[in-house]
Amino acid sequence: MQKFSRTLHGYNPEEVNSFLDDVISRVESMIESNRQKNEQILALKNELSKQNYDEETLKKAQKFDELEATLNKAIVMAEDTGEHIRRVAKQERDLILEEAKKNASLIINDALVRSEKIEYEASLLRKNIIMFKRKLKSNLEEQLKLVDDIEVIEELE
Repeated sequence: MQKFSRTLHGYNPEEVNSFLDDVISRVESMIESNRQKNEQILALKNELSKQNYDEETLKKAQKFDELEATLNKAIVMAEDTGEHIRRVAKQERDLILEEAKKNASLIINDALVRSEKIEYEASLLRKNIIMFKRKLKSNLEEQLKLVDDIEVIEELE
């Protein structure tokens, strides 16, 4: 059985189309061969009806009938195989698309969770910066007050 390489959306369409073209070409060739055999069978049957039915001619006619049956079976089998390949390729495509959608959903959900976490951390950092500024400002104001107190003490002395 023919193996096809995979692409993002299933089997490689060029390989599948090439294979289907080959199958179609073979089927058409079989049909044409079958048509020619049928014509030969008809010609032989006509010839037989005109001539005496000798054993060798009957064997040839029987052989042509067997060939016709074999060719018909081959054509049906080729059509079934082509249809089976199309069904399998479609199922494979559907599975790949479904899996890709699931993966995309997981990636999006993960990105949203990370985004919310980063936003929360940024909010915490903003609050910490505001608290640090307040404490620093308070410490600086206390230090300035101490400097002012030292100046007052120095003036008193």
